Order: sequence, then structure tokens, then C-alpha cells
Amino acid sequence: MDLAGVLLALLLVLVLVVSLLSNLLVLLCFVYSTEIRKQVAGVFLVNLSFCNLLLTVLNMPFTLLGILRNQQPLGGCVCKAVGFLETFLTSNTMLSMAALSIDKWIAVVFPLSYTSKMRYKDAVILMGYSWLHSLTFPLVSLFYSWVDYNSVYASCTLHLKEETERRRFTVFTIVFHSTSFMLSLVILCFTYLKVLKVARFHCKRIDIITMQTLVLLVDIHPSVKQRCLNEQKRRRQRATKKISIFIGSFVICFGPYIITRLIELIPFVTINYYWGIISKCLTYSKAASDPFVYSLLRQQYKKVLINIVNRILKRDLYPSSGYNSSLDTENDYCLHRTN
Repeated sequence: MDLAGVLLALLLVLVLVVSLLSNLLVLLCFVYSTEIRKQVAGVFLVNLSFCNLLLTVLNMPFTLLGILRNQQPLGGCVCKAVGFLETFLTSNTMLSMAALSIDKWIAVVFPLSYTSKMRYKDAVILMGYSWLHSLTFPLVSLFYSWVDYNSVYASCTLHLKEETERRRFTVFTIVFHSTSFMLSLVILCFTYLKVLKVARFHCKRIDIITMQTLVLLVDIHPSVKQRCLNEQKRRRQRATKKISIFIGSFVICFGPYIITRLIELIPFVTINYYWGIISKCLTYSKAASDPFVYSLLRQQYKKVLINIVNRILKRDLYPSSGYNSSLDTENDYCLHRTN
């Protein structure tokens, strides 16, 4: 194996370890915290983490073996099963992210009617559709024997073996990526841009009140006024930054691989081996980044993790008091409105 292959293998090992630990932490928080389980968004988050965890345990190791051996590491039946799972899990994670964006959109744009528009039953229905939608395409590909080891990506995935079925496979691939990647991307852009619009409106209202207060306080120190103005600027940038991370991570991680799979449908195009592996690793990196993008960096999950550590160490880091409880409740509410 050359140096490039070694570096790609090390990259995949790093992604695998981070994805395994981070998704396990999300599921641990869901099991441990009653408050997280009560939230409707928790249904989407646990489904997303569960799919990412399965992808990490069942698919990444076999891709790693494919890179190390530079050949198919599994038997035909096992390879088909792994390829089936990869197609299903990848599509399911995309739709789970779209469902999360819908939940945020309803929570921010329609806060007064959120409890009636997005109930636990509605979340389960959305996840049921996600599973049904995600199962359809791998079943079709399995029926037509379009699941096999693809040396370009060093993994068991969608692969055309017979040129006579190229037209049918092309139509299938375009429909599959259009109804998974493109559909999810359109939903992400629509919902999060609506959320950003509302966030900017609220920031503008706060800025007006702040400026009116600063005008009235004629004796305020210039340094205090400057800090208020800096906080206004950070507040406006914060919402844009979060929305950019949600949409940007989705496009950066999935986009190169999807575009590559579409380009290779052209008969005379040959995909470079190293680019194929890199694009595959990018899709796997989404499983490692999702727990941080959607869960672990939020104050509520940090608090749960700290409580778990304190319980393991048998110590109480945060003494119970009315002040801390109310402060946590307020922070959780603000995070729910802005995240």
C-alpha cells in the first residue's frame, strides 16, 4: 500500500472512532435524560444517531478492509447485505436531518402552535415514512442485483455490472439521489432560511431596544456601550453561523460523493480511485460530525453528560438550588428557540 492509501486508512480510522464515541454519547444522553426523551426532536435525534452508529459499526470497518487489502474483503452474500445497509442508512440519515429542520422551523416560526403541529405521533409518522422511503431503493437495487463491491470506493455499494442495464440503472440512481439528497437539501434550505429570517427579525428588535436604552443612558461609560454594540454584532452572526453549519456540513459531506456517483453514470467517464475513497470518507465524516452539530454542543446535552460523569465519580458538582434550576430552564428554552 502506498502513502496515500495509508493516509486514507488512518483518516477512516479517525472518523470511525469519533463517530462511534460521539453517537454512543448521544444515545446515552437520550436514555439518561427524561427531559430529552420528552422532546419531540429527540425522536429524530435518536433515529439519526442510531443510523449513524449502525453505519459506523457495520459499514466503515469493511470499507477500511477494502482500502487495506485493495480488494473485496467479504463474500458475495455478506457484501450485498452491507451494501443494502449502506444505501438504507445513508438515505435514512438524510431524511432524519430534513425532519429535524422541519421541527426547528415549526418551533421557531410557529411557536404558539408548536405543540399541536408537532406531536410525538407526528414525529413517529415522519420517521415511519423515512424508514419506508429508505427501504424502497435498496430493495429495488437488491432485486436487480445492483449491489456489489465497487473498487472505486473500496466498499460494497450500488454498482452496475452489466452494461445492458445501464439505462435502467441510470434512471434508478438519478431518482434515488433526487428523492434523498436533493429532497433533503431543498427542505433544509427552505426551513433553515425561514428560521434565519425570524432570528434576524428578533435580533433587530433587540438591537432597537438596546440602542434606545443606550441613548437614554447618557452617562454610560464608552467601554460599556462598545461591549453592547459588540454583543449586537455577535448576536446577528450567531444565527447565520449555526444555519451555515447545518446546511454547509450536509453539502460538503454528501455533495462530492453524490456528484461523483452521478458523473460516473456517463459511460466514458472513469473515476479516480483516490477521489472515490475521499468522497466516501466525506460521507462517513457526516456520521462523526452530526452528534456535535445537532446534540453534544448544546447546553442541555453538556449538562446531562456532566451529571453522568458526576454520578460515575459519585460526586455532586452542581448543588441543587432554585437559581440554578431556573437558569438552566431559561437556557434550554433559548437554545430551543435559536438552535
